[in-house]
Amino acid sequence: MLVDSHCHLDFPDFAEERADIIARAKAAGVERMVTISTRVKRFEQVLAIAEEYDEVYCSAGTHPHNADEELDVTVADLVRLSAHPKVVAIGEAGLDYHYDKSPRDAQAQGLRVHIAAARETGLPLVIHARSADEDMAAILREETGKGAFPFILHCFSSGAELARVGVELGGYVSFSGIVTFKNSGELRDIAKDVPRDRLLVETDAPYLAPIPHRGKRNEPAYVANTASVLAETIGVSTDEMAEITTTNFFRLFTKMPRPA
Repeated sequence: MLVDSHCHLDFPDFAEERADIIARAKAAGVERMVTISTRVKRFEQVLAIAEEYDEVYCSAGTHPHNADEELDVTVADLVRLSAHPKVVAIGEAGLDYHYDKSPRDAQAQGLRVHIAAARETGLPLVIHARSADEDMAAILREETGKGAFPFILHCFSSGAELARVGVELGGYVSFSGIVTFKNSGELRDIAKDVPRDRLLVETDAPYLAPIPHRGKRNEPAYVANTASVLAETIGVSTDEMAEITTTNFFRLFTKMPRPA
């Protein structure tokens, strides 16, 4: 059994064949998928997909690209939305200094609101971090000092120090198809150093399809390819990697029911 801890099934890329995509995921052994919210204002669309498919759950939150559009979203709003049985995470929120689509102070403000919601609900915060390692580490340290909260550094592509800080503070590190790319040797070295009980896999579909699908639209079934490369990287079998990442997933996503 595998779990895709991060995908975007509400994106237009999947609209015409969503049922087939979910069926292909199941055929590949992917029994659970978390479709991730990027705008609270579009949360109902994300939730509708989670409600339609037994295998799909969702999050509630605002992507850092959209942070300045949703500064009115409060901790209470996120807590209220997360009460739904199908909502198993907060986010994704974070810092993206690569694209800088939203002012950095707005991104930080939004991130702190999401952290407070994760702390209050006990649901894991899905963190987006790109080209912002030092500021992200500083915020995580500061906020953890106010009270621990569960979190995942999703689609990890940052430096070794942020991975170390994340693990030190109790977080998990999730690897996407990037870890399969030929030029990602440094990222694979980071993966080797992440404790096995903190490893997760994801697709971030429709983006970042792993080899041998690179350049195509990604989908949850392809998480099996990422898990296979991650298994080879840390020196375990593919079955062991499936067991490791699935066990870790359910330990972190405590609200998610295991398949019967």
